[in-house]
Amino acid sequence: MFPGQPLIDKREEVITFSLQDRLGIGTFALDSLSYSSLSRDCHISTGSVTASPYPVAYARSDGPTHVPAQQVSERKSSMSFFALILKNLLRQRVRTGLTVLGISIGITTVVALGAITGGMRSTFAGMIRTGDADFMVAQKGASDLTFSAVSVQEWAALAEHPDVLWAHGVLMDVSRVGSNPYFVTLGIRPADLAESPPTLVSGVAALQAPDDVLLGERAATALGLGVGDRITIGANDFRIVGIYRTGTALQDNGAYAVLDTLQTLTSRQGIVTAVFVKVRPGASPAHLATTIEATWPTLAVIADIGDVGKVDQGVQIMDALNLAISVLAVGIGAIGVMNTMVMSVYERTREIGILRAVGWSTQRILRMIVGESLIVCVIAAGVGVLLGLVAIRGVMLLETVKAFIEPSYAPEVFIRALVVAVVVALVGAAYPAFRAVRLTPMEALRHE
Repeated sequence: MFPGQPLIDKREEVITFSLQDRLGIGTFALDSLSYSSLSRDCHISTGSVTASPYPVAYARSDGPTHVPAQQVSERKSSMSFFALILKNLLRQRVRTGLTVLGISIGITTVVALGAITGGMRSTFAGMIRTGDADFMVAQKGASDLTFSAVSVQEWAALAEHPDVLWAHGVLMDVSRVGSNPYFVTLGIRPADLAESPPTLVSGVAALQAPDDVLLGERAATALGLGVGDRITIGANDFRIVGIYRTGTALQDNGAYAVLDTLQTLTSRQGIVTAVFVKVRPGASPAHLATTIEATWPTLAVIADIGDVGKVDQGVQIMDALNLAISVLAVGIGAIGVMNTMVMSVYERTREIGILRAVGWSTQRILRMIVGESLIVCVIAAGVGVLLGLVAIRGVMLLETVKAFIEPSYAPEVFIRALVVAVVVALVGAAYPAFRAVRLTPMEALRHE
């Protein structure tokens, strides 16, 4: 069939008209034979066009009425609409590509920061359960866990509580060892370590001499050391008696030492950083936690990751930063999408008028604009996630990061990225869509 040539079915006296235009919007039906032409440039002269954007057949107006016949399936119609949206986006490839790139950078930041923040939370969660403890007790209001100070008198009082099975005081000290600037040494009494030892990889889990240490598996691998070797922590020399594994990056990149020795070396006699508590069978950990905080107002109980903010502001700062980055990504991305869609609507004003003239409803115009925005942002989300994963791998090459963080690729990280993309699409498409649906066919056709 040639463009503009009608097909007439003499048996049914049915006429359809194929609109072969640069929009690629398919076949349209005329409700009468009183027309002149619909050219390839979509200039409408005479003739009345029905409101259906899909290929249908109508009876001649001067003949008997017939029931419209469906000539294509819903699936084909949906695909035609989707193809139109893609075609519109590909008209300005550079502009669309730059918009995708701009949004994807924001998504990359959201994914990378979310995974790193999740890794920090996992690290703290592992610390809370050190030695199979039910919870940890530390100084309330400390800006960082390493600055927490619990007196040995408070520790002893906690251990004497009838609901406490055991209470192990631990002193934390951070120093540089090799290329790791965050090497954490945990000072613990030898008897307490024997009561709840970490998983042993090699050697023995016993600190018998003042200079004995247990070394984490990752630290041993990074330093190339094993049982019987010597290690310098700070300015002091220790003998490695065992290699352990906990599954937590911070602890596996550190060591256990004798508490008295570490207190002397750090000039912190009489205090520990935290007390890890195991509740006696039959007792309620929640009730005991409430009792401890009521009895000792200067202490805080950390039973899960949500309580870490009581003694360490680092996780809260990272959470706030993550939220701020997400909001910025939405704002900047929405501006980029809005700019792209406004220009697209402006350039296609006459085409939108033609679509309205051939029967497209305002709802369908709205779906087209929002659909274009959504496709751009979903593609940007995919690109951003991939770039985010690459960025995380790059960040993990830094010794200062991989020493205490293992990225967490939880589903929430990727869900947040998708939510940000969808919100960017909806916010960015709001004004262009509003402008498009306000155009009347006559106003749009007069546009130069």
